[in-house]
Amino acid sequence: MGIKRQIEITPLHCIHPGKGLEICPLDQAATATHTNAEQPTWGHETTLVTLAPGTIEDLFVHHFQTDQLLVVQGCAVLIVLQNRQYRYIPMRGDRLEVVKIPPGVPHGAVNLSDRPCLAINSLIRHGPPHDRDYRPVPKPFPYDLAVVRSLLDET
Repeated sequence: MGIKRQIEITPLHCIHPGKGLEICPLDQAATATHTNAEQPTWGHETTLVTLAPGTIEDLFVHHFQTDQLLVVQGCAVLIVLQNRQYRYIPMRGDRLEVVKIPPGVPHGAVNLSDRPCLAINSLIRHGPPHDRDYRPVPKPFPYDLAVVRSLLDET
């Protein structure tokens, strides 16, 4: 089975075993009894990412890794470039969704809020890391920051 070349967005399926307690499994094994739940597979390396207020990230393309992003605090808009069009994906800590970005998909993030955005990135490696995977690539055209602002206003 090959690597999918499309962005996937998967909500976490949380349980509430008691008042004030929420548990959200992050891996397949923890949800094996939930036959309809397609949970993310956690990877080879997990990092905590901080996107500072006012950050407008460049585009990056990873050739040998899949990123799996989960915002746990704050909000940001993930921007992916596919078919010469940007797709704007709002992400926020109070809406637990994992966005899976396969190799070869240019992507960046924008945080126009006044608070940091904290995210977990669990990487699935498809080969050894390469320096060029972490160098920005030129944007073919500017991001539409009006779209980003409207998505952040909705969050």
